Amino acid sequence: MRLVRVWPRLGREWATSPGNLKTTPPPSRFSLPLRYKGLVSVTPVSVYGMTSARTLRKVACFAALSLALAVSSRRLFSSPAEEKRISVYSLVANYSLPVVERDGQDYTGLLEALEPLGNVSATTEGSHWRLRYNNQRADFTAGSNRGDVGRTNFDLHGDFLLENGRGLVPLSTLGPLLERILGGPVTFHEASRRVFIGSVEVHFTAQISPGIAHSLVMNFTSPVNPRISTEPGKLQMLFSHEPVVAPGSMSLTFDDKVIPSASYAEQNGTAELTVNGNVPLFATFSNGNHTITISPAPLAAGQAPAPASGSAPSAGAAAPSAVPPPVAAAPAAPPAPVQFFAVVDASHGGAERGEALTDQLAEKDVTLAFGRALRGELEARGIHTLMLRDGDATMGLDQRASLANVASPAIYICLHASSQGHGVRIYTALLPLGGSDVGPFLSWDTAQSPFLSLSEAVASSLALELETKQVPVRVLLAPQRPLNNITAAAIAVEVAPPGTGIADLNSPAYQHLVAESVATGVLSVRSKLEVGR
Repeated sequence: MRLVRVWPRLGREWATSPGNLKTTPPPSRFSLPLRYKGLVSVTPVSVYGMTSARTLRKVACFAALSLALAVSSRRLFSSPAEEKRISVYSLVANYSLPVVERDGQDYTGLLEALEPLGNVSATTEGSHWRLRYNNQRADFTAGSNRGDVGRTNFDLHGDFLLENGRGLVPLSTLGPLLERILGGPVTFHEASRRVFIGSVEVHFTAQISPGIAHSLVMNFTSPVNPRISTEPGKLQMLFSHEPVVAPGSMSLTFDDKVIPSASYAEQNGTAELTVNGNVPLFATFSNGNHTITISPAPLAAGQAPAPASGSAPSAGAAAPSAVPPPVAAAPAAPPAPVQFFAVVDASHGGAERGEALTDQLAEKDVTLAFGRALRGELEARGIHTLMLRDGDATMGLDQRASLANVASPAIYICLHASSQGHGVRIYTALLPLGGSDVGPFLSWDTAQSPFLSLSEAVASSLALELETKQVPVRVLLAPQRPLNNITAAAIAVEVAPPGTGIADLNSPAYQHLVAESVATGVLSVRSKLEVGR
């Protein structure tokens, strides 16, 4: 019988003679490290004295069995990789499509991307694939990186693939390709795989409620129904079916100790809002799912509050004779949705600087400071106020109008600043001709029409207050958007320097004077605004 010595290295043996065994005894225990596709299984095996080839075969069988069990456990308990998806949002339908990888590049089916949007068909002739969408035709050839859309040659930035009659196009070119076929604007967030066809984006504002302590109010331009999950220190909202987009900044900060911040992110065809809190949070929906309010979660029934630090009884203190049974606490009612009376809109912001008042002073900075001062004056008079832009964020005119209309205020105040003239100019909307309402739906360009007389009454009240404070003021008509899109009393306040110094526009004293006058003017017509609401 051949004697072998087994050392802690897999697959290595040293022949030896029985005489050498006394001077170099084998290890009493070693481990067999087995690897399978990155999986390591360490199987301890005891060996005493001399080991025969038959024993080694048993050891090998035992190790193989251990490896098989480890692999089976890995397949059973490991979660599958997340499937790549692309989301498409349109006025017709919102849907998602699978993404496949070919030769290291992402692809998706072109026919599947167009099917929910209109009449579409595809035919295959050998390596040629022809698609027809409504009256538009597109031709592609398998293995070619170019195709024809109508009479225009189109670069696909990758080979067109034909698999079982299914036409696959590189994901990176889907946005421009859809735009060419559909004949309208398409926005493609390639990194997060989200496609927006037309103006379908859902915008939102986020603001700590002035009326409810430690509550974050989020207003969306369309109804939303996110999937909500919570974990210590945060509440997450995942938007899989709604075209929610960033509010201008991926990170939001709030002047609140309980809810200090929130963040926005996009990935794999979804958008996610994360609200950070120092206590457990919960969400309530209102206003037809246009509004989500985040607030501290009520204590669970029967949960006792944690003892205060330093209040533990001393070692010699007598224990109470009896412990009363726990009493289930009544669940706290969710906070009522905040109804904003006024919406303050600081014009411009972000990449849109507005007028260059001086070399160092941009209009967007003056309107933001003035807006914050005005919000403070309105709140001091008991008028709950929503500020659309409370940071350096870019917002479009339609986005501003939509957010204001969703908030359903009694008064909308748009703020501007100018280096021309002196004092304050107050504008009401000069509506275009030709607007036509359809049943209960107002024409977007003339939505202000039913509220125009109320807007003029507000403008007159503000002018009277400014004249009382000896601030030069004029009331004018102007085709100034988004005034004509607002479904409430709406005015624009343009602030010019009080004298010759343009830098005075940024003076806290001057801004406070104008803000105080505007807030008092709104308060004077509050009863009229309540009736017209």
